[in-house]
Formats: sequence, structure tokens, C-alpha cells
Amino acid sequence: MNNTSIPFAGFNVVLWGIIAIVLSRLVLMFAIGMMPQDAYYFLYSEHLDLSFFDHPPMVAIMLKFFTSIFGVNVLAIKLANGIMTIGTTLLFYKLAKEFLQGFQLHNALYLWLSTMMVSILSLITTPDVPLLFFWALSMICIYRSITTNHWKYWLLTGLAIGMTFNSKYTGVLLLGGLFGLLLFSKQLRKYLLGYQFILVFVVFCITISPVIIWNVQNDWISFKFQSSDRVSDISKFSLNLKFFIGTIGTQLFVVLPVLFVMIMTLLTGYKTKIWRNIRSLSIKTQFLLWFSVPILFGFMFISLFYWVKLNWMMPAYITAIILITPYFTRNLMKHQVLTSLVFHIAFMIQVFYYPVSIQSDDTWWGWKELATEVKEIKTDYPNDFIFSNDGYKTSAELNFFLRSEKIYSGNVIGKHGLQFSMIDSDLSHLKGKNAIFIDSRKRFDDLGKEDIPQPLLNQYFESVEQLSPIVLFNHKGDAKRKFLVYRLTNYRPQ
Repeated sequence: MNNTSIPFAGFNVVLWGIIAIVLSRLVLMFAIGMMPQDAYYFLYSEHLDLSFFDHPPMVAIMLKFFTSIFGVNVLAIKLANGIMTIGTTLLFYKLAKEFLQGFQLHNALYLWLSTMMVSILSLITTPDVPLLFFWALSMICIYRSITTNHWKYWLLTGLAIGMTFNSKYTGVLLLGGLFGLLLFSKQLRKYLLGYQFILVFVVFCITISPVIIWNVQNDWISFKFQSSDRVSDISKFSLNLKFFIGTIGTQLFVVLPVLFVMIMTLLTGYKTKIWRNIRSLSIKTQFLLWFSVPILFGFMFISLFYWVKLNWMMPAYITAIILITPYFTRNLMKHQVLTSLVFHIAFMIQVFYYPVSIQSDDTWWGWKELATEVKEIKTDYPNDFIFSNDGYKTSAELNFFLRSEKIYSGNVIGKHGLQFSMIDSDLSHLKGKNAIFIDSRKRFDDLGKEDIPQPLLNQYFESVEQLSPIVLFNHKGDAKRKFLVYRLTNYRPQ
């Protein structure tokens, strides 16, 4: 790998900037409220299984472990994410030590810590939290395997990749990266033809067998959900530049503009000319390329036809950051860290003062207060069941904060409630009962009742009555969130 960077003489700006960023994450961990994703995956942990409707079980196991230790509370959920991400950071540092030394090794760590990606992983529960942990572990195992050729590392590689898959199905990309690395490297091809890759694959299959068994028992519902519709949409090849531009925008946020531009500049070969001498690349460089380029450019290509989510490319940045570090100068590092610091300060202002209303249910603000209001309504109708219909968000939050109540989701009125539908696939026991329906209004001008047709409610219930809405105000008295409330009678499951 080429070394064009220099030691940072004026290092205080970078070092203190990184310290401030890390401290801001610590403060946010204690300050930020429950995100819908936190609550939804907590629901997983309440109903541990071999797998789940939309993801494998590792995120549920993670939350179950930490809530068993720290109790069922918001801080325990945040500690799970934070501690796991610290683990990922330590693994990243250990991997980087195989490629970098001295100040460059420190630079790689600072680049990693400066990203918004680490903040997202630290503060919001998603399957990406364990995914990145086991992805980094897999990177270490794979590298040790190809450099030592010891059978134990090949075995651990299969186990680590399996655990990555058990975190999120995109873990299978590790097998593809390993296969490509071994196939196209003359020095390593012997491992593809020998026992090594077979051992990796066998151990991988054994490790993921619980997920496979669950899918077999449930008509492959999880694999179908994660693949069939997406493959169908992508295969239409309907060009949509808005998706591509949106993907560029989200990645500029995830790793910040300076780092993203540098990664793209290097990997496209601009200035570095990395692809001109591809046959003479070292094993180290080949390794880093195989676990970054296919993922980054593969998803960039897909984004021409399909909306690529913010987090899909995250694993590739583990090796991409290590690859790009030798090309980072002092000024580039300062711009990266200062940009990150500005983003984190803005985030802290938003969390503490909520000056900008997020017109979405993807927010931490107001859920506990909503639960308090719903609990008060429930005292007037103690025998009614409660449900919502926005995929999972409102239902998951109420499930977390109203621990004594059974909360249902959109499957009550024929919509798919994701894991809620798996937990309560048979709703016949609710027949004839009355219900309270909570409907989140993401955008609103009127604080009163709204005349909105609810044909599904009329279809599944004998009568529909709109009660006074729940409106939540900030400390200044500004209305920030609104929920319509309906009292429904005589449920008629169909």
C-alpha cells in the first residue's frame, strides 16, 4: 500500500475533536429516548426464537443478554448498542494493526470514530449492531486464515461468518468476498481447491442451521420477505436517478463528505491508479479491496434502480477506511473531524431541545408521553385491546412502555404487522371485543379531530368512534406530535 500521508504535527485539533465526539456519543446514549427500532427488536427479545420474520436472531439475543443484566429500561437498550459498538471498534483496531503501524494506525482509528456510522450503531438498535461486530471479527479470522493457513482459523472463519449471517442475511456477502479473493489470487487459489474453503462452508452451514430450520418451518417467509420483492423491483431495471442521488446523499452522511470522497477517489483508481497494477497488488491490498469494492460499487449500481438503505454499505467501510488511511493528509483529517464535530453538536441540540420537528415516526421524541396518555384512556375502557397500524413503530413503542398491556399491530385489520403477525397469527380470541386504535399523524395543522375515512376499521368493527386526539407539546408549548384515537366495538376477524 502506498504511503503518501505525513505525521500530523498539529495533532491537538484532531485528538481533542475525537475526544469531544466520543464524549458526545456518551452523553447522547443517556439522553436520547427510545427509537421505534429499539422497541421493535426488544419485542424480538421477549419472544426468543430460532429466527424472526424480517431478520435472524442475533439482535434479539444481544438485547436479551443486556436487559437480563441491566433490567428492562431504555438505558439497558442503549448500553447494548454502545458496548457492542465499542467491541466492533476494538476489533476494527485489531484488524487495522495487521495493515498499519504508528501514526497511521491511530489515524485509521480516528477516521473510524469520526463517522456518523459509529454514532448510529451506538445509539439505535438494528441488526447492523451485531452485524458489524461479527463482520469485523470475520475479517480478522479470514486474514489470519490466508496468512497462517492454520486449520483453526479456517474453522473460526466459518463460525464467524455464520454468526454474521445470524445477525443479518447480508453476512453471506462475506462468503462471496472470500470466494473471489481465493479465486483471483494465484497465491491463495490453492485454498479454494483444498480443504480450507470446504471447512469454512461446512462450519458456516452448521452455524446458520437454526435460521434455516426456522425458515423451513415457516415456509421460507423471512427469506422471501428480504429477497423476492427487492429482486423483482431491481430486475425491472427501471432507471431512477433520484435513488442514486439519494444513496450518494446518505453515504455522505454516514461517513461524512471528506472520507466518502476519498474512498471513492481511491477505489475508482483516480490519482492512485490502483487498478493499473492489479496483478502485482499485495495480498493485503487484495484482501482490503475484495471486502470493500464489490459491496460499495454493487450497491451503488443497484441504487440506479432501487432505493438502497443508509446502512447497507456499512460493512464495506471497515476495510475501506483501512485502505484509504495512508492517503489521508493532516488537512483532510482536520476537515473530517471538524465536520463530524459540527454534526454531533447539531445532533445534541436536536436531542435536548428538539427545535426541528421530525415529520416521521422515526424519532425518539414523545413515545413515553404517548404511552402515558394511552394508559389514561385505557382506564376508561379497561377491557379493550390496543393496536396501531404503521408497520410496527407505534405498536412496538407502546409494547415497551405499557408493560402490563398486550399490544397488537396492523394484522388486526388485515395488514401485515411483521413480527407482530408471527407472534399473534391467530386473532380469533379477540372476536367480539372492543378496541382502542392509535393512528400517528406525521403531518398536521389542526390539533382537533380529523374527518379521515377509515374503511378498514369499519370493515373489521361494528362501530367506529373518534375520541379526542393525543397532542404532545415541547417545553415551549409547541405541538410536535399528534395521534388520532378511535374507540372501536365488536371486532370481527376475517
